[in-house]
Amino acid sequence: MKNIFVTGALSLSVLFALPASAQLKINAAGATFPAPIYQQWFGEYKTKAKVEINYQSIGSGGGRKQFLEGTVDFGASDKPMSDEELNSENGKKLKPLHFPTVLGGVVVAYNVTGVTGPLKLTGPVLADIYMGNIKKWNDAKIAGINAGVKLPDAAIVVTHRSDGSGTTFVFTDYLAQVSADWKSKVGANDQVSWPVGLGGKGNEGVSGLVKQTPNSIGYVELLFAVQNKMPFADMQNAAGKFVTPTFASVTAAAAASKGLAADFRGSIVNAPGAGSYPISSYTWLLIPTKITDPAKKKAIVDFLKWMVTEGQKEAQGLSYAPLPKGVVALEMKQIAAIQ
Repeated sequence: MKNIFVTGALSLSVLFALPASAQLKINAAGATFPAPIYQQWFGEYKTKAKVEINYQSIGSGGGRKQFLEGTVDFGASDKPMSDEELNSENGKKLKPLHFPTVLGGVVVAYNVTGVTGPLKLTGPVLADIYMGNIKKWNDAKIAGINAGVKLPDAAIVVTHRSDGSGTTFVFTDYLAQVSADWKSKVGANDQVSWPVGLGGKGNEGVSGLVKQTPNSIGYVELLFAVQNKMPFADMQNAAGKFVTPTFASVTAAAAASKGLAADFRGSIVNAPGAGSYPISSYTWLLIPTKITDPAKKKAIVDFLKWMVTEGQKEAQGLSYAPLPKGVVALEMKQIAAIQ
């Protein structure tokens, strides 16, 4: 009887232990740019591994802040952590590892009366629009690169992000590389002092502003423009070619760029190559080098391995580009550094 009771007790303890493992929760927060694919990944991984990753799409600035403050298990950002952040007290404590997840494009969406597109824009013209130097859609600088397009004599309504945003960093990083005026007066960051324009929170907020406001312009992640059926501009790249943002042109930018450093930080905007879309970027997960909770460590490590392999198959369907094979190989080595 004793053996039966012990066996039964063990069976029950195993039975009741199962829901506990199924309820493992990991908290993360950050970039809106990759949020659509992150939500899909985390949903699939919950089904696959019984691990719930609760992701709050609050912007890259918020993601880095919460990560450094230790209020989330990992962060997400379209802007790599700065040397200042890495050398802060908490940065030194956490020793963040950067893991590129996918590649994406920031597109210049517009809602111009009578124009369905595609319009063409150059970096310097776009910088002048956002500086407030070009005020009307039929300005000669816009008309000169859009022969045959009837542009209205209407004021340009500039929109931008109001929150700390990695999408803003990618966009302003690009403008700073193509416009000396922008670089000296505004600069590149995930929050800047905008010379002109209306602010919207998140990609959703900017998409909504552009869609609802006649003669407006704004920058959003490619998928948001596609989902909202918004026209977006072909951008002139470093080779002088006008390129449409697509899976192929974002991939071409990554292939042509030498932007990633050994620690995976770096920019690939304005990459060389005839087929490169110029406002392209990696986006990153920020993982602490040491994860003290063994269950969370195993779950995060297993997720990273799945993400850079099987998870990459989901990228193209959501208008992202998967990681280059060489980057995947290097990331697999870096996963081993998590303690």
